[in-house]
Amino acid sequence: MIKKILIANRGEIAVRIVRACAEMGIRSVAIYSDADRHALHVKRADEAHSIGDDPLAGYLNPRKLVNLAVETGCDALHPGYGFLSENAELAEICAERGIKFIGPSAEVIRRMGDKTEARRSMIKAGVPVTPGTEGNVADLDEALREGERIGYPVMLKATSGGGGRGIRRCNSREELEQAYPRVISEATKAFGSAEVFLEKCIVNPKHIEAQVLADSFGNTVHLFERDCSIQRRNQKLIEIAPSPQLTPEQRAYIGDLSVRAAKAVGYENAGTVEFLLADGEVYFMEMNTRVQVEHTITEEITGIDIVREQIRIASGQELSIKQDDIIHRGFALQFRINAEDPKNNFLPSFGKITRYYAPGGPGVRTDTAIYTGYTIPPYYDSMCLKLIVWALTWEEALDRGLRALDDMRVQGVRTTAPYYQEILRNEEFRSGQFNTSFVEAHPELTQYSIKRNPSHLAIAIATAIAAHAGL
Repeated sequence: MIKKILIANRGEIAVRIVRACAEMGIRSVAIYSDADRHALHVKRADEAHSIGDDPLAGYLNPRKLVNLAVETGCDALHPGYGFLSENAELAEICAERGIKFIGPSAEVIRRMGDKTEARRSMIKAGVPVTPGTEGNVADLDEALREGERIGYPVMLKATSGGGGRGIRRCNSREELEQAYPRVISEATKAFGSAEVFLEKCIVNPKHIEAQVLADSFGNTVHLFERDCSIQRRNQKLIEIAPSPQLTPEQRAYIGDLSVRAAKAVGYENAGTVEFLLADGEVYFMEMNTRVQVEHTITEEITGIDIVREQIRIASGQELSIKQDDIIHRGFALQFRINAEDPKNNFLPSFGKITRYYAPGGPGVRTDTAIYTGYTIPPYYDSMCLKLIVWALTWEEALDRGLRALDDMRVQGVRTTAPYYQEILRNEEFRSGQFNTSFVEAHPELTQYSIKRNPSHLAIAIATAIAAHAGL
């Protein structure tokens, strides 16, 4: 069994991994930039080491991170999500230095990170993919020819893209001409590659993803699916497990496809196979070769600790469960509570958390790295915490979500919490029938009234009284 892990990440996922290590009797090593010196993952880990004053450079330097793992006596490295979690070079350097990378091999990361190569692998395995180009397009002229062949609308995508970046919907030849240089520029800056390809745009699909686990003994299982259709500009906001929109037959089919996809590329560790569902047809979209932000809801409905399984697999152990043993029970929802103002076009709202009260009660979980007095730095993702609720039925899960969001207090910054309450009250959402156009189709949900903080009201009254009294 692995004895000591360097966590090559920050924030709530680093805290999540620290907790798994503590339960398994494994020592954890945190890393931090100067901006993260007072972060919760630094306080919770067994050890913490500075990676420099630059807020990003240290987190994005694979050789420096592996060197630190060696220097601190770690025998494994967990990349979390984001940053270098899907970086083949990091996995390669780990292998060179005798550090176990808690994830798939560099070859698989590279293969599935290249979306055109991933498409070829899925076609070969018999997994349905959306119509598109066979490979990357060489230039704008080829993109325009392929756009005419595929038929508009099309999606122009960065081959190495991810996280909703490097992707544009083009409804016409003119829009493709305008989008092409922008996607090339965005892809080059974000992913270091200017390669792009085209896919047919599946209009208003449901976004369904399946969680898979695979060990080095040839065992591969799925942990059912998550519905990630509630998203804004390709960024997920609310995730649900299992999807309230699937029939049992569709659920079984998608689960089987995800296992087939993982086996086709020799996958090992935890991964997610993402699909689009439209008019009863399922299309492979991409595979994420890491733990997902939303792994929490799969844990809630199956009772399986995904991070624990990741560490076991990397230690050379077999999966602790077989497919026939895995069942799902109830419904779970995850709300990404971001420091953003939905009433102001989701403008980031970084700053100091003056008060934080975590919600509780049955079926409520929070994964976070914030605390009262913590200042959210402006250099990273705006997510403050993940609020997860579980209940036996869909309706009970929605009501529990409303209650938990109302219980929670994050003061000092604007958050997306009241916006999610509006979504939970929406009849279309409550019916369990929605797709990726939901947020765009309901702009009125941002027109909510904000509850006035009682303490702020008390200060305003006291100030007025003092001013009136001439104090």
